[in-house]
Amino acid sequence: MKTTVTVDPTTRSATVHLAGDLDFTTSEPFLTTVRRVLDDHPNLQKLRLDCTELSFCDSAGLSALLLVHRRTSAAGIDLRLDHRPPQLDRVLDVTGVLEHLTAPSGSDDAQDETVG
Repeated sequence: MKTTVTVDPTTRSATVHLAGDLDFTTSEPFLTTVRRVLDDHPNLQKLRLDCTELSFCDSAGLSALLLVHRRTSAAGIDLRLDHRPPQLDRVLDVTGVLEHLTAPSGSDDAQDETVG
């Protein structure tokens, strides 16, 4: 998996772009990237995971997403899974976590969480 990060200090948001598979071999590097973003930007208010190029997610990838959700929730950071491909929505739906990971936080731009 390849990840790239963009940070917008004016909106106190960061986007992690995911490309490839989020699985057993890539979940730990993904989590390391997210931890680094959160540690390096303590005033972050929103973390977006751009899933446009995410091609696969297994149970380890799902676990990683849940860990990111737990960490962002604890820090008061709004987590968004943007541009989710249908196969990711299917995994999230079958495992019963779709609503948990994608429920809008009540902000005005909740519709930005488009499905790709």
